[in-house]
Amino acid sequence: MTDHPTDQPGIADSPFAPGADRAEATGGLQRGPKDPSLADAATAEPESSPWRESWSRMVAGRPARKVSAERAERKPVVPHVGVRRVIFGNDVPWRVVAASAAAVLAIGGIGGFVGGWAGKTFRADYQRVELQQVEGRPGDGSMTQIGKVAEALRPAVVSIAVQAGQVSGVGSGFVIDDKGHILTNNHVVSAVADKPDMEISVTFYDGANLKEVPAKVVGRDTKTDLAVIQVVDVAGLTVAQLGDSNKLAVGDTVIAMGSPQGLGGTVTSGIISALNRPVRLQAEGTDTDGFADAIQTDASINPGNSGGPLVDIRGAVIGINTVIYTVSGGSQGLGFSIPINSAVAVAEQLIAGEEPSHPGIGVTARTVSNGAFSGAEVATILPGGVADRDGLREGDVITAVGDRSVSSADELTVALWTVGAGNETVMKVVRDGAEMDVSIAPE
Repeated sequence: MTDHPTDQPGIADSPFAPGADRAEATGGLQRGPKDPSLADAATAEPESSPWRESWSRMVAGRPARKVSAERAERKPVVPHVGVRRVIFGNDVPWRVVAASAAAVLAIGGIGGFVGGWAGKTFRADYQRVELQQVEGRPGDGSMTQIGKVAEALRPAVVSIAVQAGQVSGVGSGFVIDDKGHILTNNHVVSAVADKPDMEISVTFYDGANLKEVPAKVVGRDTKTDLAVIQVVDVAGLTVAQLGDSNKLAVGDTVIAMGSPQGLGGTVTSGIISALNRPVRLQAEGTDTDGFADAIQTDASINPGNSGGPLVDIRGAVIGINTVIYTVSGGSQGLGFSIPINSAVAVAEQLIAGEEPSHPGIGVTARTVSNGAFSGAEVATILPGGVADRDGLREGDVITAVGDRSVSSADELTVALWTVGAGNETVMKVVRDGAEMDVSIAPE
């Protein structure tokens, strides 16, 4: 590049011509940095600025306007977009939205109803569902034998409720004569039997009709867990027919009736699972402490069945439901009933006002077993008693009473009860390893 000549037209006359006195310039954008008239010499641009030609009077100046830090940091405002604007493209008033929604729901409901009604009304026949049901009852339509027994005996079976103060309980029973005597378990009534404020109520079930009447205790036996109560002034009593428990066989069909868990008029059925089961009779909260030569059954028996009848297929009572074996507290198919023959003898004595007798031979015994046999070992002998008179000794092991094997002390007790007072029988006794027969009559 060559120096600009000073004689070029127009430039020499310009106040910005090279070499012109800067003080005489009046039209420049900004005075040079060496101009003594600059108010702020600190802001002058150095002479070595690369942004201007050496001959130019123009220099870089300050910004036209200072931007504040607050404005520099200010963020742009983002406009709020609501749901209504997104859905409808505008801020439609909420009342319009609500009205529109209500209209849509109404139209949808009407459409659904009309569609369902039309579909149901105009459905083709081949689309209709018709479930088939068998009419009538099995066989010839008559009741089963168990049903007939239950229907006939139900009026004789009762629910028993007892109360004295805060003590209460429930059980079952059945009418045994036309004088209103009812046979039940001692443990059903014993908790309140001796209390002055005792209340006993009996409910009869005859079809759909229920009749509740008061009752009183006639007598109790703690050894056999039997009791007799009585209702008075009750017309039209149905008396239960009593059977013969000595004629039972394992496998016979039996029916249990009563009020398990307070559900009166309940009927269950099963079979006789075993006979002559020696069962200890003890009940918490009662004075029952005895034994039973029990009938074992798998008919469902639960708390509240106590005192109710166990019935054969003819409808005759052959036992009194008394004990269940349970882990859970409910029926597990192991129920035990007192044989009716034993119960009748006790009931007759109680009704007559007598103390029931329980024949024995005047010994205490304990259960023993040596692997070869089990039995009841004589522990003590009552002086002057039957065993003492008939020559039994302490240490003798009784293994049978009559035709019945004896494998425990409890079984000896119930076997002697079965023989009865004054009836002679033969006992098999093992003494010093030798077996012998001893004739004996319990008393």
